Amino acid sequence: MEHVRNTTIDSARLDALLSRAIGDLSAGYGGVMVSLGNRLGLYRAMAGAGPLTSWELASRAGCAERYVREWLGSQVAGGYVDHHASSNTYELTPEQALVLANEDSPVFIPNAWAVPASMWADEEKALQAFRTGSGIPWGDHDGRLFCGVAAFYRNAYAASLVPEWLPALDGVVEKLNAGGLVADVGCGHGHSTVLMAKAFPKARFRGFDTHDQSVAEASQVAAGAGVAERTSFATARADDYPGTGYDLICFFDCLHDMGDPVAAARHAAEALSPDGTVMLVEPFANDRVEDNVSPVARMYYAASTTICCAHAISDGGHMVLGAQAGQARLADVFRKAGFTRFRRALQTPFNLILEAKL
Repeated sequence: MEHVRNTTIDSARLDALLSRAIGDLSAGYGGVMVSLGNRLGLYRAMAGAGPLTSWELASRAGCAERYVREWLGSQVAGGYVDHHASSNTYELTPEQALVLANEDSPVFIPNAWAVPASMWADEEKALQAFRTGSGIPWGDHDGRLFCGVAAFYRNAYAASLVPEWLPALDGVVEKLNAGGLVADVGCGHGHSTVLMAKAFPKARFRGFDTHDQSVAEASQVAAGAGVAERTSFATARADDYPGTGYDLICFFDCLHDMGDPVAAARHAAEALSPDGTVMLVEPFANDRVEDNVSPVARMYYAASTTICCAHAISDGGHMVLGAQAGQARLADVFRKAGFTRFRRALQTPFNLILEAKL
C-alpha cells in the first residue's frame, strides 16, 4: 500500500519554527552591531561610566551622535545595554561589560563575530565545495577567520589552560615545573604556547602550524610576552614536525581539522618521551547526533561544515572527523595510533579535555 504523506500544517509548530528563524535572523543583524560597537570602542566607552546620553557616548567614542543613537537602540532591543527612560540615558552593566567591553575577560564575545563574517565572505567557496566535494585549505579563507579564532580562544585558554586543564593531567605540571619539553601542534597565533611558557619558566616550548602567517604572528606574540628565548615556532605538518622526547604534546582544537588524524596521533606517539602525555582539547560533543542539540553544537556543526571538514578534505581527507567528533571516535584515533590509555580529564560547555598516554 502506497504511503500517503500528511501535508497538514500544524500552526503551532509553524509559529514556533518561524519565531526561532526570526530570532536567528535578528542575532545575525545584532552581530554586525556588536562588531561595530567593539571596533569603534563604544562598549569600552560605556564600561564603568554609569548612565550616558547618546551625545555623551558619541563624544567619548569620537563618533557621530545620530549613528550612535540608532546603535544604542539596537543594543537595548537585544538586551545588551540598559535604558533609563526617565533620563533617556543608556548604561552598560558590569555583567554586560564582561561580555562586551573587557577584552581580557574569559567571556568576551565580540571578536567571535569575525568567524561568521568570514564564513559569509567565503560562501562562494563553500558552494563550490558542496557541489564538487573539493576541500578548502585553512589559508584560503577570509582573513577575519584567523583573527577571530585566535582572539576567541586566547581568552578561553587564558582562563582555564594553566589553572585547570594542565593540573587535570597526570604528572604534567610537575614535569613542566622541572623543565619539560612541549610541542604545541596546530599552534595558530601561539596564544596557548605563550600562556604555558609564562607559567612554566623552566620548560621549553615549540609551536608548529601549517599556516605561515600564523607562525609569523606567533613569534611576535611570544616576543611581546617576553618568552621568545624559550619558545620557537615553525611551519610543519602534524605528522612530520621535528623533535623527540616531548614530555607534553598538545592539540588545541585542531585535530579534527586534519586530513589524517591517525597519522598525526601516530607521529605524536613517536615524538613523545616514554612517559609523555598528549593533551587533546576538542570542541565539546556527545557521541551521537541526537545528543548534540544545543546552541553550542549548532555553532560547531556550522563551522565544521565550511571550515573544519573543508580543511580536512583539502588535507587528504583520509578521516574527516568534523568538529563534533565526540570522545568515542577520538579515542579510536589514538587506539589506532598505538596509545593504550585514553581518558576524559575535564569538560566544559565548549571543550573536551582528553589525555592520551602510550
